[in-house]
Amino acid sequence: MGDKEAPKSVIKRLPVYLRVLDNLIRNDIEIISSRELSDDTGFTAEQIRKDLAYFGAFGTRGTGYNTSFLRDKIIEIIGLNEQTNIIVVGTGHLGVALTRYSVRKNPYVNVVAAFDIDPDLIGQKILDVEIIHISRMPEIVTRYNVKVAILAVPAEHAQKAVEYVIKSEIKVIFNFATTKLVVPEDVHVHNVDLSIELQSLIYYATERGSKS
Repeated sequence: MGDKEAPKSVIKRLPVYLRVLDNLIRNDIEIISSRELSDDTGFTAEQIRKDLAYFGAFGTRGTGYNTSFLRDKIIEIIGLNEQTNIIVVGTGHLGVALTRYSVRKNPYVNVVAAFDIDPDLIGQKILDVEIIHISRMPEIVTRYNVKVAILAVPAEHAQKAVEYVIKSEIKVIFNFATTKLVVPEDVHVHNVDLSIELQSLIYYATERGSKS
């Protein structure tokens, strides 16, 4: 299976494995079985073995996986062996929170700048990340070879903001704006609507949901 292209569902599970492996390594655990990975990730041991088999043979039968070796391989597969330069567009409460989290908690990305249009915010910093006027985005993106944009602007401003992103030739957008974006076919957008996620979870807090 190592020469087959992995489905998107597999790619989405790889960061989950990486997070677990990071925690295991911090706790000095050197070897883990697919069954133990199953307990930590919620995916079946069979699913884990199938997912990893798309990219090669990383474990030893009867022993399991070396956590450091597997972590390094997953980092390489995803493309996290070098930090990816990203930007945050929008510095309201959500944008500030996402910037802080990315700087403090995600060692695989480097936030090079945050963008806004509010003159009162321009020049301020979120930790060490400077807030820059959105009109300068193409310049900054070119200078730092930025690959990903996090979009955290109000829905009514999202399309105009994403046009700056497209003009800057960024092809990957993590969209927190609660609206559908119109982008070229070669631009990949991942939409996250926190309100919808919360509303769907509320079902399980109802009497009907608690019985399901």
